[in-house]
Amino acid sequence: MIANTQPTGAGGPQLRGHSIDMDKILHESDIRTRHTKIICTMGPSCWDVPMLETLIDEGMNVARFNFSHGDHEAHGACLERLRTAASNKKKHIAVMLDTKGPEIRSGFFANGADKITLVKGETLVLTTDYSFKGDSSKLACSYPAMATSVKNGQTILCADGSLVLTVLSCDVAAGEISCRIENNAKIGERKNMNLPGVVVDLPTLTEKDIDDIKNWGVKNNVDFIAASFVRKAADVHKIREVLDEEGKHIHIICKIENQEGLENYDSILEATDGIMVARGDLGMEIPLEKVFLAQKMMIRKANVAGKPVVTATQMLESMIGNPRPTRAECSDVANAVLDGTDCVMLSGETAGGEHPVAAVNMMARTSVEAESAINFNGLYQAVRNSVMSTYGYMSPTESIASSAVKTAIDVNAKLIIVCTESGNSARLVAKYRPGMPVHVLTSYETTARQCQGVLKNIKATVMTSMMDTDAIVNELLDSLKKIGNVTVGDLVVVVHGTGNVGGSTNQMKILSIAGSLIKH
Repeated sequence: MIANTQPTGAGGPQLRGHSIDMDKILHESDIRTRHTKIICTMGPSCWDVPMLETLIDEGMNVARFNFSHGDHEAHGACLERLRTAASNKKKHIAVMLDTKGPEIRSGFFANGADKITLVKGETLVLTTDYSFKGDSSKLACSYPAMATSVKNGQTILCADGSLVLTVLSCDVAAGEISCRIENNAKIGERKNMNLPGVVVDLPTLTEKDIDDIKNWGVKNNVDFIAASFVRKAADVHKIREVLDEEGKHIHIICKIENQEGLENYDSILEATDGIMVARGDLGMEIPLEKVFLAQKMMIRKANVAGKPVVTATQMLESMIGNPRPTRAECSDVANAVLDGTDCVMLSGETAGGEHPVAAVNMMARTSVEAESAINFNGLYQAVRNSVMSTYGYMSPTESIASSAVKTAIDVNAKLIIVCTESGNSARLVAKYRPGMPVHVLTSYETTARQCQGVLKNIKATVMTSMMDTDAIVNELLDSLKKIGNVTVGDLVVVVHGTGNVGGSTNQMKILSIAGSLIKH
């Protein structure tokens, strides 16, 4: 993988981890140097202002609003508190609307039962009549085309895979599927169902999703739409139609959750603004032992395309109830960072867990320790080589961004400054994974939130005007000098355009800090 690239020594390539020694193991890294961004799901455990302020202090970059739960009013109240907390902390915290998406669920039970007991070896009939009140012999399913979608011998997973069914026969006329129960289980009503390997005939955007995007997302000026169960590039185009002119600034992050989405990944990646490796449903759609391979493939291709990628689901799941994660969970976070993920995500850990602050802190500390094992000079070259072997060329703007990172490495620059309106130049600089901090200057709040929210190693500052590049760069450097982040003699690489016009990035320069003056 790209992020694991190590330098080549006199005797040839070296094994990964050659730079890790006892000093690195025993001494804690500076958490303030963290590159990887953290997404926190909103919920009762974290949605008051003091707790949100604490999560921001601990490292939250994006607040995720999960529209599988709650209504517009409740989410709106939480959003208002989030923006109050962000304003109090003077931080750019991005907002992500995560759509519910299409889903298949089991039905309700007869006689007021809250659970049913299913016995291994017995037969369970699934009916597409969703009004049917079920029991341990027959159960309703919300997918009308179930009987025509599955075939004899195929597997149906229910309740996050805790119930496994094998299809025995399908009665299309009756809309019924007879299944063999493969394990003993107790399940409640309306449990999720997955059909591994089946192309499901359901729209990616439901009526609820369209309403949520138009009447909550666009109206509340969210920064990202995390689109559930994206299966083809046409799904992305449909979401852009829904966003329309008023929401065209909102970036789309496609959640890849099934085999069809994986098979169409290249075209989806080309159409989208970002990717989420949604390992929950994906782990029931493809073999569990293959999920890590899918993760590595998706992250690598997103890295080469220069589009931010989020790794999600059960990263620190045990911290919903425990104050400390398992060793495997920490390794999972670290390996996602080493794979090249831009963001890691917390779900129930912050939404409903008992230790939301500890979870964010652990995510931040684990990420920064993983980053300490990366050779950024080698990583730059690996990204560049991969881009050239994949595409054969770069756009002028990307060439400037790539050259800026290489120059910063060569002159040992203290930081890179990117002046941008749309955030595209910042995205391209972040693509080449500089080891030094990257400061983005922009006149748009949305650009600042989007860049600082999901772009690796990016910090953003909103300026009143972008017309005088030298003046705004000097203003930033003066503030950094006052807090000791830069000193006399430091070199800084600046990337900018010819004016405050989007897409005009065409210049790079090196500045030297000398006393109170910035010398070209």
